[in-house]
Amino acid sequence: MEHLTLLLGIVIVTALVFDFTNGFHDTANAMATTISTGALRPKTAVAMSAVLNLVGAFLSVEVAKTISGGIINEKGISTEVIFAALVGAILWNLLTWLLGLPSSSSHALFGGLIGATLMSVGTSGVNGNTVVTKVLLPAIAAPIVAGLAAYLATKLTYRIGSRTDEKATAKGYRAGQIASAGLVSLAHGTNDAQKTMGVITLALVTGGVLAPGANPPLWVIVSAGLAIAMGTYLGGWRIIKTMGKGLTELRPQQGFSAQTGAATVILASSHLGFSLSTTQVCSGSVMGAGLGRKGGVVRWSTATRMFIAWGLTLPAAAVVGAGAEFLTRQGNVGIAAVAVLLIAGSGTIWTLSRRKPVDHTSVVPDAEAEPAGVVTTAIAAVTPPPPAGAPADLLKATILSPGGTAPEPTRPATV
Repeated sequence: MEHLTLLLGIVIVTALVFDFTNGFHDTANAMATTISTGALRPKTAVAMSAVLNLVGAFLSVEVAKTISGGIINEKGISTEVIFAALVGAILWNLLTWLLGLPSSSSHALFGGLIGATLMSVGTSGVNGNTVVTKVLLPAIAAPIVAGLAAYLATKLTYRIGSRTDEKATAKGYRAGQIASAGLVSLAHGTNDAQKTMGVITLALVTGGVLAPGANPPLWVIVSAGLAIAMGTYLGGWRIIKTMGKGLTELRPQQGFSAQTGAATVILASSHLGFSLSTTQVCSGSVMGAGLGRKGGVVRWSTATRMFIAWGLTLPAAAVVGAGAEFLTRQGNVGIAAVAVLLIAGSGTIWTLSRRKPVDHTSVVPDAEAEPAGVVTTAIAAVTPPPPAGAPADLLKATILSPGGTAPEPTRPATV
């Protein structure tokens, strides 16, 4: 076994950077609906999601094995190919984050790997059957299944709660949302953290540090879990805003149904080794829940933008990965050029994001968007003043009454 080389160390660090971007890019999968319905405060939600992402990383290695020894043939693949693939995945992740589009981090990674491998060794380096059965087919089927499950669950919850007090029912479902959001976070760690484990394991195999077919070492599992957890804790507020408020307006019953359906599909796929997109699953379940409530609507303009991003993700990352691999062939100068392009591209996207920053205050429910004092002042500004000489309690009622309208003052009877 060879020792770690400088390039292999760079690849491992780059893989963990991708894992970090995966965390803040996909936080919305677990927590967008919980935040949008007011079940949890934004920062509490992302902290809870981060912890459970870390725990989930230790539950399975089936998806990691699918990536490290399934999609790409280990023989003939160099460390440079993996580095180029990660560059394509990271840049696509950051671009879609800037645009607030919940695209698939998983497909960005797959696209980067496939493009870089095709540029390096041709079609012999890609296992076409594995790509079709464990990537493409789940990408089509999973969001449909999750959406249908959420749709039926929403119908059922409203039917069960039709004879109960809606406010009391909503409180119960908010508690259920917290539990189901935790389950989605756990599932996200189980599925997505493993993808980085698989990439690092593949790099260690190509570098001669591990034998072909080896499972991820413990230090790889720990580092990948920590990276995705830290990214999750930062909170991808732009995508949370799109998922929680841009696709449809969700009530607690719908949020619970969406998250439960998504978690079930993700955990089942992780057990079977299907490396599906948690973003697509959760987006499908949100749309299904939106349609499941009578009078509920889906904003199809936003959904269409998402579908376009989904379709572009794999080929776009593949093109960038292929271009990066071409540069790395030129030796150390090419590798340095790719690293500079990655840093410059990431820095540019970050600078652009600061022009219109989105933080945790942008994703809270509308009722909590403004402090009480601001709301009271706004109401007072548009409310007609009370009659001259009116008692103080009438003045108070005029300013604080909901909607800015005061009850009619009691006038003395005329004789």
